[in-house]
Amino acid sequence: MKFSVLTALFTLVALASAIAIEEPGASVVRREVLLERQGANANRPVPTGACCVAATSLKEDVCFNNGQSGRCVPDSVNNCGATLTCIEDSRLTCNAAVLERGRPTCRRTPGA
Repeated sequence: MKFSVLTALFTLVALASAIAIEEPGASVVRREVLLERQGANANRPVPTGACCVAATSLKEDVCFNNGQSGRCVPDSVNNCGATLTCIEDSRLTCNAAVLERGRPTCRRTPGA
């Protein structure tokens, strides 16, 4: 069976167009949408940014800050006032033995 150069070129073009080119922040957005669809916060919105959603977010809710996943915890580091603060997972210390809202209790690591 012989393949022409045109057939090989057409195949390469088809493969190249099938590959999705993704922007750097697109994976975070896709992850947020998936978490909301899965009910990560019991169908409450997944906050994005330094502060969680006032009068909606609860302690230990999943959130996103600086492109990283985190948790809504009481802290004043981001100047959110009475609203819970979104702290990235890398800056949290969690205690798996103590559950809060069905998840391990997490607080910001001092100095982080």
